[in-house]
Amino acid sequence: MQVYGMRWVAINNLQESKIALAQIGSDPGGVAQMVGKGIGRAIKLEQVPLRVAHILKQEMLSVGGDAAVHREVITNNIDATDVMLLGTVRQLEHLAKKVLAQPFGLKKVGHALKQLLTDLEPAQTRSINCRGKELILGGRTLVMGILNVTPDSFSDGGKFNNLEDAVVQAGCMIDDGADILDIGGESTRPNYSGISAEEEWRRLEPVLKMLLERVNVPISVDTYKASVAAKALEAGAHMINDVWGLQKDPDMAKVVGDFHVPVIVMHNQAGTAYHHLMGDIFAFLQKSIELAESNGLERDQIIVDPGIGFGKTTEQNLEVMARLAEFKTLGRPVLLGTSRKSMIGNTLNLPVNERLEGTLATSVLGIVSGVDIIRVHDVKANKRAMQMADAIVRGQRGAGYVGA
Repeated sequence: MQVYGMRWVAINNLQESKIALAQIGSDPGGVAQMVGKGIGRAIKLEQVPLRVAHILKQEMLSVGGDAAVHREVITNNIDATDVMLLGTVRQLEHLAKKVLAQPFGLKKVGHALKQLLTDLEPAQTRSINCRGKELILGGRTLVMGILNVTPDSFSDGGKFNNLEDAVVQAGCMIDDGADILDIGGESTRPNYSGISAEEEWRRLEPVLKMLLERVNVPISVDTYKASVAAKALEAGAHMINDVWGLQKDPDMAKVVGDFHVPVIVMHNQAGTAYHHLMGDIFAFLQKSIELAESNGLERDQIIVDPGIGFGKTTEQNLEVMARLAEFKTLGRPVLLGTSRKSMIGNTLNLPVNERLEGTLATSVLGIVSGVDIIRVHDVKANKRAMQMADAIVRGQRGAGYVGA
């Protein structure tokens, strides 16, 4: 039985909370006090020293929240524990302020928690400078079109590995709505043995130079080799997409830093063994972020990619997809690349050339989870699906309310 129209209202961030409270007719001063009380957050910390865990538990209880810790914490029989902070945004904001004055490194916890709570809110519209070409993030989801100039790519190998076909395909993708082109000269499919830097550049050079003369969108080069990246950037490429997150070639971070270009850092690893799937992925990407920052790159110049299809089983890929929103934790733009991948083929039992619908589903789910850029082969179909998803997701709940 419904009483007084009782229902659940989905409130995921502070802006949605403000709109919902305004619809009630609450006093603006009251809205300011209540806005963070309707949003629950679960914040996990890993391997926290026991004395820090005790303080966090005590302080969370003092602000009206709670903290889950290992059952042996009370007996002091362990040295460290994972901690799950459980509370509203307002309670977690209070906690962050309180621990800034605490010992044992808790000041760092307070600053990190404040930043994390900010990163979980919808990002404002901002611009990335790609060597004179601008990408606007936050207004809509951007489309990156894939152009493989390889004879052996898993999806479209050999279709565009001559200059004329590659240039025509690039033009078609731009006409279909691609905001960025990503050119790759080496297949990165599973179990691929690789090619030399010289061969990779031989494939890339003519197409890259021709497109730089003819197209207006930023061009990304998909490579994990520093020497190839340097030559591409010297030729005028606008950004680098590294499937090993700056961690395969020790010179790659310096190259992107010297040219001060945006870089996509993807999670990758040999094998599929994890201590904790999401925790290990985040640790890898955090290292990539630190490498980029230490070489002078700025916050939005570092774009993170969860690495669907790389170093993960189908089940692991599906779990990452289900938890895409958690990548907001890193506070960087997020790129999703699932186009035609084996996760889709294995789930739907379909060959590469029949995976469009599955790709569209993942693209839409990516937008729901707050992804900034979608990397795809089939630009036109994905662009249409993304425009529809953007119209729903990026319009704030309650936007049709006149008093909001």
